Amino acid sequence: MRFFPAFFDLQGRDVWISGGGALAARKARLVLKAGARVTFWSAGEDAEVRAEFGEACAYRARPIGVLRPRPALLIAATGDEGQDGRAAAIARAAGVPVNAVDQPQSCDFVVPSIVERGDVTIGISTGGAAPVIGRRLRERIEALLPARLGELVAFAGSKRSRVAEEVAPEARRGFWERVLAGPVAEAVLDGDLGRAEAGFDRAVAKAGRPEGHVAIVGAGPGDPELLTLKALRFLQEADVVLYDNLVGEGVLDLIRRDAERRYVGKRRADHSLPQEDIGALMVGLAREGKRVVRLKGGDPYVFGRGGEELDALRAAGLSATVVPGITAAAGCGASASVPLTHRGLSQAVTFVTAQGGNGGAPGIDWSALAQLKHTIVVYMGVAKAGEVSRNLGAGGLSGDTPVAVVEKGTLPDQKIVPTTLRALPDDVALAGITGPAVLIIGEVAARADGPGLLDLAMRDAAAERAETAVPGGRPVAEGVRLKEFT
Repeated sequence: MRFFPAFFDLQGRDVWISGGGALAARKARLVLKAGARVTFWSAGEDAEVRAEFGEACAYRARPIGVLRPRPALLIAATGDEGQDGRAAAIARAAGVPVNAVDQPQSCDFVVPSIVERGDVTIGISTGGAAPVIGRRLRERIEALLPARLGELVAFAGSKRSRVAEEVAPEARRGFWERVLAGPVAEAVLDGDLGRAEAGFDRAVAKAGRPEGHVAIVGAGPGDPELLTLKALRFLQEADVVLYDNLVGEGVLDLIRRDAERRYVGKRRADHSLPQEDIGALMVGLAREGKRVVRLKGGDPYVFGRGGEELDALRAAGLSATVVPGITAAAGCGASASVPLTHRGLSQAVTFVTAQGGNGGAPGIDWSALAQLKHTIVVYMGVAKAGEVSRNLGAGGLSGDTPVAVVEKGTLPDQKIVPTTLRALPDDVALAGITGPAVLIIGEVAARADGPGLLDLAMRDAAAERAETAVPGGRPVAEGVRLKEFT
């Protein structure tokens, strides 16, 4: 560690800045926010600097000389290496901590990249070795922190005396952990202070018997970088995470390390836990005062049974939050370079499931779907590929209609099978597609990556020729590679 991180109290203290240009102005803005009294020292005064700061700063039309009275800090920011080096030497001789911009050898301290949310201040430093990396880290942290985090800190600060009076000392730490990672914090971050106040009152009243909370969170299509920031926050705050088989390992790695994980997934013909039992489990854990995340692949409200789970929580009188995720259709479409809508090809998109309740038929009017000039995305359609092909074909959709089958979309081992409605069942079987996968049906599917970039007629002709050399051979795009399979 090249520099020791510390926060300097500059309220009402003098900071002298050597320089009068844009570089000096940038430093002045920072220290003024910390309450410092700023004096610019510059032989060539910049009119724009005086126009910006006016009477908020003092101005001396000469270079820095003897430091009397001594300031708390000196910042050398003329941009001239010689001048800044001389100013730094004067400061060091007087025992005044100095920062010389872009001259680490002349610095007693460095000004880090700063992330600020009210009273929350985060400094990032690379010890002067790579400031660009520091700025990039700042950008990432900026994206992770809620915009109203400072308001949450202020809200908590305003309640400290009340908590000290009304909550037993041994219960305060747990109380604050629940409040700052539950519905009260969520309300503040949403800008709803009325709801936050009401929730805080309830939390204080129930301090001896904590109230849990459940978040039904969409994990997206698989790639952990497609997880929303809100979803990530809930995963980092959870006591228990209930997840299913559609949640990728990369997403599970983002869960708070000491959180309990419970697999409650459902695969085709293999339900590890009935839906009713999942609802009862969520209710039971929340009533124990736990912060529960029900983590579901894709979006909870798109064939995810999120509505049923929310109903179970509401029936039990429990608070819940639903966090949307990128649904499989959107993620797989983008990953396979298939736009779900495209001018001249498709002006609408319909999501359907090939799997009905309790394993029965889904009750879809396939004939009506076949008549629409749009994109159809079929979820849970791999095992029903033959039925989908027959039903849409019987409804009038051409057997030559392009189809893209996308398995494990957005993941490194994704597989893309461009085909047609007529060839769909055979190609799914030949490619060994087992899911999770979506079927994208419509003219836009001809744009799929891999062999789908070729004209479909040319592809079929090439496949027929290949069969003479590789029996049953058809091309498949797997990840970014093409291969023949049998």
